[in-house]
Formats: sequence, structure tokens, C-alpha cells
Amino acid sequence: MANELADRRRMLRFVFALAAAALFPLSASAQTATAYPARPIRLIVPVPPGGSTDALARIISVRLAESLGQQIVIDNRAGAGGNIAMGVAAKSTPDGHVLIIVSSNFVVNPSLYAQVPYDPLKDFAPVTYIASAPSLLVEHPSINAKTVKELVALIKSSPGKFNYASPGSGSAQHLAGELFKLAAGVDVAHVPFSGAGPAVIAVLGGQVQLAFASLPAVLPHANAGTLRTLAITSNKRSPAAPDVPTFIEAGFPAVESDHLQGILAPAGTPPAIVNRLNIEIVKIINAPDVRKRLIDLGFVPVGNTPQEFAEVIKFQVGKWSKIVKDAGIRAE
Repeated sequence: MANELADRRRMLRFVFALAAAALFPLSASAQTATAYPARPIRLIVPVPPGGSTDALARIISVRLAESLGQQIVIDNRAGAGGNIAMGVAAKSTPDGHVLIIVSSNFVVNPSLYAQVPYDPLKDFAPVTYIASAPSLLVEHPSINAKTVKELVALIKSSPGKFNYASPGSGSAQHLAGELFKLAAGVDVAHVPFSGAGPAVIAVLGGQVQLAFASLPAVLPHANAGTLRTLAITSNKRSPAAPDVPTFIEAGFPAVESDHLQGILAPAGTPPAIVNRLNIEIVKIINAPDVRKRLIDLGFVPVGNTPQEFAEVIKFQVGKWSKIVKDAGIRAE
């Protein structure tokens, strides 16, 4: 009897030890989230100031700093179609103090470049898909074309004389431009810039005749009449630019595409921190004043879970890989 009681006590101690071991990681994770953030957070932005991605980063960072009680430092790292910034972010310490806001380059570049310094499916912990933003085909007002069909006819009458600006090789706007060239059968040279801001400035100054740029980047100039908007790449008209027809309406449905905008952390960032960031950022996106501001700028707010964003990334990588391959697009 005594031996049986002793065995039961040993078994109970063993069970309690296993339970404690199982609970310890959860306790440590909870403590990590509670202590986070311990210092200012660096938000890497893969483009220079002035474009839609930079504007979105600044809108989110102001509110996120308030909710987390720490400063958010914007770190603009333009170059190589975003590869430089994404390589830096991928190699950063995974403790939640380095984040990156990405656009469509993130899912396109692995197919576009022979080598990139990151793996979109392995090197990052998705936080949330903030918003999408369609692109616009815009032109300098001096060009004598008021519709896409008129522009196509003008380009075909003067082969080799037209070019278009984009925020960089591999950007959603670059790919939209290449899809337009294929769909319309026109000869237009691509001129990549280091962001939407410089690309738009080049068209405003007349150095480049056309541009594919995100709606937020061109909307103020379109409203001011300094740029003429011809078509939008979304499948329906935007409330921010209701007079601009879609490419579908213009007769070129193959040009439909949207511009992904999301927040990532380096792979290995504790799930508790990722989840906290997700909750705070989604709350910001859904705040009525922020949501209205995003819509007025031309964004379509999303704000999903880390798991849902991971599925979006996986789908987009496959989608753009096929498009890049079929169109024979290469980084310039």
C-alpha cells in the first residue's frame, strides 16, 4: 500500500512538472508582449518620401506611437526596387522593434530579379494587410489625348517616342505599364524611379510623358489639373476619383491590378508581439477618421489577421510569378 501511494505521488509530481513546463513558454511569451516595446520602433520604408507607401507609413506610425507609448522612427531606404530595405528588415533582430511596410515589390521581386536578399514566404512574420491602392495612367496635360484609345493611337503613330515613369522596377505600377503595353500593342519605354514621388515629379516637369502611379500619389495633381488621368487599374471606379474610368471600361481588362500595402516583422518575432501589433494597427485602420483619410487618399482599407495576410502573400507571389514569366519582364 505504501509503495502504491509513493508511486501515485511520483506520478502526480511528474504530471505537475509537465504542466508547468508547458505553461512556461506561454508565460514567457505573455511577459514579452507586456514589456514590449522597450524602446523606439524603427519602421523601414522601401521608398523615398512623397509616395503613397511613405504617406501610409506616416499615417499609421503617428497613431501606433500613441497606442504603444513609444516613438516610431521612419527609416526611408530607397533603392534596388525595395530589395535593399527588405534585405535589411529580413536580417533585423526579431523582437518587434524593427518593422517594414511593403508594397507589391515585395511579392514581385523574387520573380523579377535573378537574386533577392530575402524570401517572401520564410523571412518575415506578416502583421496585417493595411490597404490596397489601384494605379492610374496619367499624362502630361500637353499630350493631345483625352482617352486611353486616343493615347494608344497617338503612340502607334509615333513609335519609339513615348515613355512612362514608375516608382521602380518590379513595382505594381511597372507591371501595370507592361501589361498595358502588351494589351494595347504599343512601344513605350519604361523609366524607373526610386519612388512614386520622383516619378510623378518627372511627368509634372515634362521629362517623361506618361506614368503609372498609385492613386494617392497622383490624386492631388489630378485634382489641380497639373496631370491628366486616363484610367484606373481597379475593377471599379474609385470614390476618390469617380470620373476616372477603369481600364475595363476603356477596353483593356488585362491591365487590372491593385497595389498591396502591408506591415511585416522579421521571421521569429514572438507571436504575442505580432498579435499585439496586429490588434493595434487594425484598430487604427478602422478608426473612422483614419479610414476616411485613407479612402480620401485613394486607398481601400483592409486590416486582416496575420494568418490571412500570410495567405494573401502566398497567393500574390504565385500570381505575379506567372505574370512576370508570361510577359517576359526583367528588372532594369
